[in-house]
Amino acid sequence: MEGKVAKNARLPHMGRDSAWLAGADIIAVFLALLGQVVLTRALWTESYGLFVLALDVFATLFLVIDLGLPTLLARDGPGAPHRIWPSILRIYNLQVKAALPFLIAALLYLPFASSEVSSHAPIMFVCGIIALVHIATYAPRSGLRAAGEARLEAWTKILERGITTAAYLSLYALGITSVEAYAVAFLFGALCGLLFALWWVWKTLRIYDGQTGAQGEMGEAWLNNRNLLLQALPFAITLGVLPYVVRIEKFIVGLELGVESAALFHVAQLAWLAGLVIPQALRAALLPVLGKVRHQPEEFSRQMNASLDICFGLLPIGIFAGAAIVKLFLPIAFPSQYLDGSLGASADDLFIVLLLGWCFTLLATPTYTALQAGLHPWRFTFFILIVVGFSAAIGFAFIGWQADEGLTEGLYAAAYASTLSALFALLSSIHLSRSWNLVLERSGEWLIAASCMTLTCYGLLNGSLFAVAGVALFVFMPQALRAIGSNVQGSTLPKTIEAE
Repeated sequence: MEGKVAKNARLPHMGRDSAWLAGADIIAVFLALLGQVVLTRALWTESYGLFVLALDVFATLFLVIDLGLPTLLARDGPGAPHRIWPSILRIYNLQVKAALPFLIAALLYLPFASSEVSSHAPIMFVCGIIALVHIATYAPRSGLRAAGEARLEAWTKILERGITTAAYLSLYALGITSVEAYAVAFLFGALCGLLFALWWVWKTLRIYDGQTGAQGEMGEAWLNNRNLLLQALPFAITLGVLPYVVRIEKFIVGLELGVESAALFHVAQLAWLAGLVIPQALRAALLPVLGKVRHQPEEFSRQMNASLDICFGLLPIGIFAGAAIVKLFLPIAFPSQYLDGSLGASADDLFIVLLLGWCFTLLATPTYTALQAGLHPWRFTFFILIVVGFSAAIGFAFIGWQADEGLTEGLYAAAYASTLSALFALLSSIHLSRSWNLVLERSGEWLIAASCMTLTCYGLLNGSLFAVAGVALFVFMPQALRAIGSNVQGSTLPKTIEAE
């Protein structure tokens, strides 16, 4: 007997999903920091350095296997949620084909590897698998977000990081100092995160059983694999370049000032990078929302304004919470030489300079995401390329100019270069997304936000009363709370499903 059963499916909602993803990322960051403390205590410095370096190298190299397809799924999935699960399987098929050349090249290289490389083969192998597993989690997590289940995506991140950290602590308690053991623990946590994501996305999308539809229902990009890969190419190129955006100044510091200065700058960046999970979470939540209305200019603009409300409201929280955490946490977690100026500067002072760059990055959230979700994805690629180019140019200019004056001047030059790069990224994203109306229509709010956050960071750096200017930013909190609690898109969407 055939009948129709009505079911409710959640839709992506920017305010709700931002809260879930931001909260999860903050928890995951603190768990990751705890994990790093365990690793530095359990492993020899050389082993720890090898582990971190291998993870970074493989994560960067293997990003090309992502192909930009999960980003496309998050953008287009809300328009045809019944196609999300088939699209995840399709993405895996393409990613496996993309990974084969890397695997073949590794197998061909292994017999000719030097004895030093061969001695590190186990840790390199495990780190390579970790990178592949992490890439495999992107599609199901994007599928959950596109299906309105960002809360489940958030839980996959928390569970993955929690399991990994618990495994580290267990090994440490047992007195194990093998770097391979800790790498396997990391791999175990990554696999758990992947399995949770796959299970939840499959369970969430079961309501669409029997409604497989056709390949092109999510848009023209999904009609065939050629179209799909061409449409995803801008995001694939961006993924290959993006890791260098936040690392350029540190690389230049290492070249111009030495490894000790690079280590100090890295410590200053740690808290700043932790804070960047907030705009990253906002962008992740906003992408499927904007993707669904990318052909509706008025609704697109309304969602961008709602996102900007949230960004304005988060400014004072980020500034004051970030400064407080750094003042309390850094002296406990890191040796005194990173804070007493003996290496040329104090990490917490450098962080305050970087904090203004965080503010610019936060305010760029709506326009950055508009470039991803808009009708001209190549503009997003161009945006990332010019930001990287600008960061490199101003980094070499500033740091090289001040390096001759001393370590202190060179380190502050790096921090100022990073902040100016963030400002350049904000202005470029506004221009390329054709969103100057978003600034002009709300020019008063932009003026208050820009002036107060700048004065506050200046005051925090110099210990002056200008720091209290940030209190004025709390005026944005009511509209931010309204935007988070609003239901512009609606929480659920009635679906009619054929059932027997």
